[in-house]
Amino acid sequence: MGQDQSKGHMTTGSTGNVSTLASNPPKKQEPAPKTEDINYMLNQSISMDDFELLTVVGKGSFGKVIQVRKRDDGKIYAMKILKKQQLVARKQVQHTQTERKVLAQINHPFVVSLRYAFQTQTKLYMVLDYFTGGELFFHLKSGGCFPEERSRFYAAEISLALQCLHEHGIIYRDLKPENVLLDDEGHIKLTDFGLSKEDLKDNQMTHTFCGTPEYLAPEVIKGAWYGKSVDWWSMGTLLFEMLTGLPPFYNENLHLMYEKIVTAPLIFPDDMSQPARKLLAGLLERDPRRRLGSNNGINDFKDHEFFAGIDWKRLEDKQIRPSFIPASSRGVMSTDNIDQEFVNETPTDTPVQPGGANLDPNFEQFTFEGQNREITQS
Repeated sequence: MGQDQSKGHMTTGSTGNVSTLASNPPKKQEPAPKTEDINYMLNQSISMDDFELLTVVGKGSFGKVIQVRKRDDGKIYAMKILKKQQLVARKQVQHTQTERKVLAQINHPFVVSLRYAFQTQTKLYMVLDYFTGGELFFHLKSGGCFPEERSRFYAAEISLALQCLHEHGIIYRDLKPENVLLDDEGHIKLTDFGLSKEDLKDNQMTHTFCGTPEYLAPEVIKGAWYGKSVDWWSMGTLLFEMLTGLPPFYNENLHLMYEKIVTAPLIFPDDMSQPARKLLAGLLERDPRRRLGSNNGINDFKDHEFFAGIDWKRLEDKQIRPSFIPASSRGVMSTDNIDQEFVNETPTDTPVQPGGANLDPNFEQFTFEGQNREITQS
């Protein structure tokens, strides 16, 4: 591949620091609730018994993602399993509730869909569509960078997904290659909404410091109030990475990278086209009021020469064939585009010792069944 893709993406929380309850344990351990006391927490209509665990396809700080088969109809899904104790310890309860709400609320061709959600005393389970194309990061890591035509296609579909989120009052706040999936045909799907901010009306703003360092907008780093335009900065960073192999201001030293994001000039490779340069210059504009997409949303891209020739209606209807079709040796169960580090792990739903009533909260309104949405599997 063209450039070093060994960079490690670090997702920061509200303060950027990892906090745990271990450093300040409760003085008195609460007794675990009796079985009859926790029945109200469980989704009685669906549970782990309804799914067969197949293959581990991802892991994170709070749990893992397993490819599963629903026993009654044989459909393949991705099951995200989160440990409540970890979510509480790292103060991620609100983020998880936001993700569950966003996933159920959004129905868009380029956003992953939630099919089921349920919980036990110690864990949360979200059952999502499984896509054999894997993460965009997997393909960048394999190839180094993409041709301009392929990068343009992904950027256009991502912009439509972001526009949909913004119209629903949601800032995504964590656009990066790991959170962009490819479906079986090669179209993109945004996933992982744990850092999203919802219920922002019109031009409302927020100021929480969160996201992945390489993709943070300057106003986030400076601690200023910000709005939906931070997503367009992140899209510019991702597009630059797709075209060149690395984000524009990447540095292994976190503080130097933040300084570069805020102050360093944007330098383009000699072989980058002029339309691409103009688009990136507009997306990576440090003044959010002047940033491309900030005022006119998707219309700024529909009129841009970089996207000349794209039929946006056909694109949103998925009528434009992607130039890259992911490998798929086992049909809907294929793991060709998943890191072997995950695939080689035994798929188990590891038991967790209950942490007591205070550490294992009930997540109200977490249960969800959304089978009314179209599922496309052959």
